[in-house]
Amino acid sequence: MALLDSLSPRALAAPESGIVEIINYARGRDGLLPLWAGEGDLPTPDFINRAASDALLGGETFYTWQRGIPELRQALSRYYKRHFAVDLPVEHFYVTASGMQAIALAVQALTSPGDEMIYLSPCWPNIVSAIDLAGAKSVCVLLSFTDGRWMLDLDRLEKAITPKTKALFINTPSNPTGWTATREDLKAILEIARRHGIWILADEIYALYYYGASERAPSFFDVMEEGDKVMFANSFSKNWSMTGWRVGWIVAPPEIGQVLENLIQYSTSGVAQFMQRGAVVALDQGDDFIRENIARATASRDILCDALIATNRVETLKPEGALYAFLKIDGITDSRKAALDIVDKTGVGMAPGTAFGEGGLPFLRACFLRNPAHIEDAAERLSSYIKAL
Repeated sequence: MALLDSLSPRALAAPESGIVEIINYARGRDGLLPLWAGEGDLPTPDFINRAASDALLGGETFYTWQRGIPELRQALSRYYKRHFAVDLPVEHFYVTASGMQAIALAVQALTSPGDEMIYLSPCWPNIVSAIDLAGAKSVCVLLSFTDGRWMLDLDRLEKAITPKTKALFINTPSNPTGWTATREDLKAILEIARRHGIWILADEIYALYYYGASERAPSFFDVMEEGDKVMFANSFSKNWSMTGWRVGWIVAPPEIGQVLENLIQYSTSGVAQFMQRGAVVALDQGDDFIRENIARATASRDILCDALIATNRVETLKPEGALYAFLKIDGITDSRKAALDIVDKTGVGMAPGTAFGEGGLPFLRACFLRNPAHIEDAAERLSSYIKAL
């Protein structure tokens, strides 16, 4: 205990992941269908692996550009022009060691101890700890849940702003709820941020996993103007099945580039160059693979949600975006206890809503970016469990 007492209170206060707790509890069981983590079941495609392997074997193992190799930043510029219809010079892009690090560094850049940063909940839990570990105060604004759909109350959001507020963290499409802001929502959020002179940290990692009429979800790029205080965090993990690579990026105004480079220097000193070579190829040659992932997600979303809704015991709608069904099952009030029971009795691993902050207690999250046949199996197991409650 004396050793623990000598550690930083911020470090001691960082909670154990409620998602990892369930994973560790059930990992390695026979017949397990793991829907708990935010990743698909396809490995990184060979064309990406080969590019990284060739660079590794070719000796690209030295210190490299802190902001990312020029070729990767140029590929990011092409990606945004292709998918978001924006023409951003390379000075806007900063390569990080994962989307998580992109968010952590952005929080460090935007806040000081004692400042406040607002986030929407239920939410991916790591953002809260990133804010708290930076010494700032995380301030929750609850999304509303009505008739199976999540919605943002803009008045509630603005009322949460105080003189200490430095930024809004906006994740859309949302992990875990699937809430997806409309263009009008984003415009209103941006106007609130402008009125109060605060930043927006936009997590648009799931922008291409959108089940509406267009090819991607609405983005702050659709409504912002030059000079707006918006910073974006993103990752290679979801689009190209690269969760284990831990490579991400920040999009930010060039004026703050040296600050971001310094933060990268004092945390990781840059991402391995051979990994960045794989990332270049992912961006330039990976659109077909993204479409394959989206097709799998769409089919599996429909299978899972249709089956569970048909039990008449599950309150949810098919999510508009992201990779998750966030389920409220009649009779379940403690999702942590339920997640343990479900994995014991069905072999289906889901993340408890308790891991996703305020508003998440009675929910369970299932990631459906998997083989539709496996999702059909999971849906049958879960439906039988629910009907037996």
